[in-house]
Amino acid sequence: MEDLVEKIHQLKRQRRAVILAHVYEPPEIQELADFTGDSFALSQQAAATDAQVIVFCGVRFMAETANILSPEKITLLPAADAGCQMFDDRLLAEVQRVRQAQPDACIVSYVNTPAAVKALSDICCTSANATEVIRSLPEDREIIFLPDGNLASYVKEQTARPIHCWSGGCPVHANLSLQELTAVRRMHPAAPVLMHPECRPELRQQADYIGGTMGIVRYAQQSAETEFIIATEQGVLYPLQERCPDKKFYLASPRMLCLNMKKTSLEKIYTALDTLEPRIIVPEKLRKQAAKSLHRMMEIKGR
Repeated sequence: MEDLVEKIHQLKRQRRAVILAHVYEPPEIQELADFTGDSFALSQQAAATDAQVIVFCGVRFMAETANILSPEKITLLPAADAGCQMFDDRLLAEVQRVRQAQPDACIVSYVNTPAAVKALSDICCTSANATEVIRSLPEDREIIFLPDGNLASYVKEQTARPIHCWSGGCPVHANLSLQELTAVRRMHPAAPVLMHPECRPELRQQADYIGGTMGIVRYAQQSAETEFIIATEQGVLYPLQERCPDKKFYLASPRMLCLNMKKTSLEKIYTALDTLEPRIIVPEKLRKQAAKSLHRMMEIKGR
């Protein structure tokens, strides 16, 4: 493995590449990466570099977003078949129907969507800035929030705005049961629960802190508490343990595992750098349309 890592570093220098890894990726991938974090922040970091090649260790919509923000760079997705279970192929057609039926509605698209859906949206949001995005919208606009219904319901609670919540959701978070969380809390009664807003409403009522993945990491870093229950995908345990070596973290459920995020391997990264494939290219017309919804989000304070 050490030889392979060295070969990757050599190729990275030759290609003038930057390696990005979402915090749900396997530990060895996060350790290798130049930047780790939430998907949209990673795309912004890559855009700010002078790299010629972006290697995105994550899932397809993340690599698409990186390509939208950095069209002049080559964008590689080592795990070409890594998708997202939050939505399926029907999403685009469903959004097209909504856009035609309700042309005056404001479609707010979570960044966890394909480029084609972003292109049909008025504005995007992340789990960290979703409430700020909704609060920025005109009071008289009908709001349709997609594709994660649990995140939409959380934002609706926080803003008291009428929101049409999509029926989709992330199974990693939506499948966490109250019984599982209760059992872990019983074992560690002093540990605060840090939870992703993609969890169901009845689970969120049990949380001590709700935020995106890096918000969870920052909370644990800044807290005086020494142990925590983590209610998000288990990959986040790696940065938590790296940044808080003296603290203890307990996963809310061993089922909080995204198999798509585990498809990246060191071998696939090496092959991607060697062949400059699989390459993610968002067609220019579509890229420009999708970029508008992303840039509208970036203009909002608190992004």
